Amino acid sequence: MSRADPNLRWHEGSVARADRESRLGQTAMTLWFTGLSASGKSTLAFALEQALTQRGRACYVLDGDNVRHGLNRDLGFSAQDRSENIRRIAEVARLMNDAGLIVITSFISPFAADRERARQIVGADHFREVYVSTPFTVCEERDPKGLYARAKAGNVADFTGVSSPYEPPARPDIEIDTQVVSVEAAIDRLMTWVGCSPGLSG
Repeated sequence: MSRADPNLRWHEGSVARADRESRLGQTAMTLWFTGLSASGKSTLAFALEQALTQRGRACYVLDGDNVRHGLNRDLGFSAQDRSENIRRIAEVARLMNDAGLIVITSFISPFAADRERARQIVGADHFREVYVSTPFTVCEERDPKGLYARAKAGNVADFTGVSSPYEPPARPDIEIDTQVVSVEAAIDRLMTWVGCSPGLSG
């Protein structure tokens, strides 16, 4: 990927990120959910978004399928396209964080190098990696889209866990296995971790 044109210049506005965070009453961050297809990433991401919104937090989910309907509709699933997919999302997350928002991403993001680049783009101080470590066998059994079956039949190329590798995070900030942890318990844990008391009454 080429670098920005040297004739371009970043323009600083008169409103700082800290001013936006103060106005919103929150610390902007990116919660990066990674894991196999059907591990429960999107379920957790949208449940967390709902819980945070109910607490008055300004947040938004960037979901893998949703983003490929528009921003990344030109990308496939080769290693190169997956890498570009993650780069673009990280850049969007960085801008949204600068606006003071809490960003929740839900992407398989199978390669450790791509996730590390996302951390660098967003900024390590604002990036939190959430590994949804639900085992392959459980994800395959769930298979809500029928993708695992199609991949094993040779009808889906470059499918993570079948014909393309998944590199688990070595030191995630949080690890959740949805086989043994309920959505409610996971959200309570995540809410506490981002500075909100668990449950709706806190």
